[in-house]
Amino acid sequence: MSSLLHLSVGGLLERVAARTPAPGGGAVAALTAASAAALVAMAARFSDEGGEPAARAEELRAHLEPLADADAAAYTAVLAARRLPKDDPHRARRVADAMTEATEVPRRVAAAATEVAAMAAKLVESGNPNLVGDARVGELLARAAAEAATALVRINEG
Repeated sequence: MSSLLHLSVGGLLERVAARTPAPGGGAVAALTAASAAALVAMAARFSDEGGEPAARAEELRAHLEPLADADAAAYTAVLAARRLPKDDPHRARRVADAMTEATEVPRRVAAAATEVAAMAAKLVESGNPNLVGDARVGELLARAAAEAATALVRINEG
């Protein structure tokens, strides 16, 4: 599977909408959080604080981007483990290991997205007034991504 990051926006949307289990909600949450981090980086570059917040937002974006592919891979591994014969002596361990990873990826997305949202909220309050809209959209997207990823963690934990 090629990286979701190398697809056009239209291609990405087609992949998400396809009749396949992955990429799904976790990948979309990661990409949404990465998009929010990009908005925060841009808004920070135009603020008085500038470099340090922008650099941190870029670090978070770089952390979030590959989590989209990681989430799709983790869910694919869960499905593969569940397809093992019920009498396979390694099935239970493989399913448990796959579920652990499928839970850990959205947990990392939620943590990073929460940090992005906090940075964005600060920029809404004290950033460049001309970019308040961008910072606010970044905050809303990051909060939504964090909430979505947290929901997936809870679902995967059963």
